[in-house]
Amino acid sequence: MSLISEDSDPSGNRAAARPAAATLQPNRVTFNRLELNRILNLYGRMVADGEWRDYAIDFLKDRAVFSVFRRASEMPIYRIEKDPRLARKQGMYSVISATGLILRRGHELERVLFVIDRKLSLV
Repeated sequence: MSLISEDSDPSGNRAAARPAAATLQPNRVTFNRLELNRILNLYGRMVADGEWRDYAIDFLKDRAVFSVFRRASEMPIYRIEKDPRLARKQGMYSVISATGLILRRGHELERVLFVIDRKLSLV
C-alpha cells in the first residue's frame, strides 16, 4: 500500500522532503547581467587590442571582483570591484590598479570604467 494518495503530485512530496538549508544560497555580492555585460564588452575590446589576456571573477560575501590580467601568471593589472556597503558613501563601484591605488570610484559603473576604457576618438 502506498503512502502517497493518487490525487497528490509526487514532485511536490520530493520538494517538501528536501531540507530547507540545501536550497538556500549563501549571501554573496554578484554583478548583475547588465554590469557583467558592460565589463565583458570592455574586456573583449581590450583583448582584441592585445592589451589584456585573462580575467577572473570572484563573488565574495562583502564584494564582487572582476580581475584583469595581462598574463595569467601575473598579478591583476586592474580590479573592478562592487562593494554595496559603499553605495551611500563614495559609490559602490571602483577600479583599482595593480599597486592598490584606487583609480576611480563612483555610483555608476559606466562612469567608473571610463578610467580604463580607451575608445577610439575622431581626429
